[in-house]
Amino acid sequence: MLAQEFMRNALIAGSFVGIACGLVGWFVVLRAQVFAGDALSHVAFTGALAAAALGIDIRAGLFLATILGGVVMGALGDRARADDVVIGTLFAWTLGLGVLFLTIFTTNGSGSNGTAGVRVLFGSIFGLSTTDVRISVVLAVAAVAVLAVLGRPLLFASLDGAVAAAQGVPVRMIGLVFLGLVGLVAAQATQAVGALLLLGLLAAPAGAAHRLTGRPYLGLGLSALFALGSVWVGLTLSYVFPTLPPSTMIISTAAGIYVTARSLSPLRRLVG
Repeated sequence: MLAQEFMRNALIAGSFVGIACGLVGWFVVLRAQVFAGDALSHVAFTGALAAAALGIDIRAGLFLATILGGVVMGALGDRARADDVVIGTLFAWTLGLGVLFLTIFTTNGSGSNGTAGVRVLFGSIFGLSTTDVRISVVLAVAAVAVLAVLGRPLLFASLDGAVAAAQGVPVRMIGLVFLGLVGLVAAQATQAVGALLLLGLLAAPAGAAHRLTGRPYLGLGLSALFALGSVWVGLTLSYVFPTLPPSTMIISTAAGIYVTARSLSPLRRLVG
C-alpha cells in the first residue's frame, strides 16, 4: 500500500488533517459549538462554488469562506460563541448562496468546474498532489501552533467565561480567533472527507475523548489519536476494498470509535 504515491500522499495529508481536527475538535465539543462546525461545512461548499463560478482557485474560495464564516458567527454571537440563532441564519443564507453559485457555474462553467465542486462536497483525498500535501501539512502545523498559544486561556474561557473575563482574559477576542481557526481546519478537512462529512472528523473523535476522560491534556491527546486512527484505518479499508469511498470509511471509523467510547463511558472514573 505504501508503495503507491497516491496512498502516501493521502496518509501524510490525512494524518496532519486528523491531528488538527482532533485537537481543535476537542475544544469545539467542550464549548458546545458542534452546530457551528456543521454550519461551516455548508459555508465550505458555498465558498468553493463561489470560487468556481468566478473562475478562481477553488481552494482560495474554500479557505476564505470558512475562515470568514467562523469569524462572522463569533462576531455576531454572545462572547464569540456563535449562538444558535446566528448559526441558523448563516446556515440558511449560505445554502441560498450555494444554490445561486451552483446555478451559475453549471450553466456557464466547464465540466471540470462541476467535477471540482463534487470533489469538494465528497472529498478527494486519493487525488491530492504533492503541492496539496505540502499545503495541508503547513496549514495543520500552523493551526496546531495557534491552538498551542491559545490553549490555556481558551480552556479558561471555555470553562468559565465570566471569571476569565474578570481575570483579564480577552474572552471575546479568543473566541473570534478560535472560530476562525475552526474555519481553517474545516476547510482543510474538506479536502480529505468532503464538506458533507467533515463534521464527523471534527466532532466524533473529540466526543469519544470527552466520554472517556475529563482531563484536558489527556482528552486532547486521545482526541488527536482517535482522529489519526480514523484516517489511517479508513484509508486502509478503502485501499483494500476499492469500492468503498475513503471519506465514508474515515467517518465510519470515527463514528465507531465514538460508539465504542460511549459504551465504555462508565470507565471514565478510572481515567478521570
